[in-house]
Amino acid sequence: MLGNLGKNLTKTMKKLAGMSIVDEEVVKEVIKEIQRALIQSDVNIKLVFKLSKAIEDRALNEEPPKGITPKEHVVTIVYEELVHLLGEKAQDVEIDKKPYKILFLGLQGSGKTTTIGKLSRYLQKKGFNPAVVCTDTWRPAAFEQLKQLTEEMNVPLYGDPDNKDALDLARKGLQEFKKQSLIIFDTAGRHKEEKDLLDEMEQISAVVEPDEAILVIDGTIGQQAREQALAFSKAAKVGSIIVTKLDGSAKGGGALSAVAEIGAPIKFIGTGERIDDFEAFDPERFISRLLGMGDIKTLMEKAEEVADEDMVAETMDAMLSGKFTLKDMQTQFEMMGKMGPMQQIMNMIPGAGKMPKNASQVTEEKIDKYKILMSSMTQYEMEHPEVIKQSRVKRIARGAGMRNEDVKELLKYYNVTKKAMKGLGRRKMGGPMGNLMRQFMR
Repeated sequence: MLGNLGKNLTKTMKKLAGMSIVDEEVVKEVIKEIQRALIQSDVNIKLVFKLSKAIEDRALNEEPPKGITPKEHVVTIVYEELVHLLGEKAQDVEIDKKPYKILFLGLQGSGKTTTIGKLSRYLQKKGFNPAVVCTDTWRPAAFEQLKQLTEEMNVPLYGDPDNKDALDLARKGLQEFKKQSLIIFDTAGRHKEEKDLLDEMEQISAVVEPDEAILVIDGTIGQQAREQALAFSKAAKVGSIIVTKLDGSAKGGGALSAVAEIGAPIKFIGTGERIDDFEAFDPERFISRLLGMGDIKTLMEKAEEVADEDMVAETMDAMLSGKFTLKDMQTQFEMMGKMGPMQQIMNMIPGAGKMPKNASQVTEEKIDKYKILMSSMTQYEMEHPEVIKQSRVKRIARGAGMRNEDVKELLKYYNVTKKAMKGLGRRKMGGPMGNLMRQFMR
């Protein structure tokens, strides 16, 4: 997430954690590295210097709380100031009336239509039954794309590809779903310079009278996000923002920080192409991940969505303790397949940044291969992988229709992962990272 920003910030925090003393020179060196990381991620330079000054003033003038070392205090300050930059507290969609009307805004190509599908799925999980109205008369495939998304989730959709009157579509959609508890309106992608389209958006807003207008911003556009947000907010009162395409975006820091400047909170972020690669934006959790401290809360929530409570507890304990068998790994693969890409999951585990690349970057394709190999093993082999020697390797490979080398690759991955995960549990985390993570988990 965010290209190299997380990697660079984590590297800086590790460097600070290794310092024997923390004086003015060390603080200024840390701040320079943070500045470099943020500017490379396209964060506005004025915001970078404002943040730097706040960190420096606090680090040099505040007395560390009792029981906290100076370097732990500086880590905490960096964490708190970055959280403050992005809005401090998580804010969800507060649906307090019926029908609750959400108007989606955003430029063409921002991922707006796909995000409507993702938000619909998110709201379904919360117990709501959304309906969608398509008023996009400019993009020919808009209705068909929405139809494909909504049919998969059994979400009712109103639209008419032959009707080119967006205001008429909005009125008819309102009438169609007047008994629905929640209505989401898709609008045409608009460029901030196209005045006629902005005028149309203002008119649709007047017809719909939305309870919330959500602006979708492409996370790859960097500081341009601020100008877009300002232009849209003049035509309709933007109540919240969703930032898309944050998976690997080098400019995501610019989009996040720039939209935060206009006062509308970021409520959700898109972290991948899948329908479930979408999460409520929580500045505390987000910064915790960027600084390499993991995000156990979000990991637990994702796990709870796809498994029962007992399975979640057992699987999380196995993941964090490193004491697991091939049977445990098989269960984890099944669960993680539903939770999201392996790299995203590993990024949520405190200390997982220290793991070897082959322990955290295994591809979905390899996981599928490993599942087939494990299905060719006996129950005893799954629970006691140490017994798998050459003769068993040949039998397992033959049964799975694969090579002996594939079985050995699976066993190597299992052993590397088991070794790497040892000590990742909260109780074994020391130093400033551990202290701050424990504070975050309370």
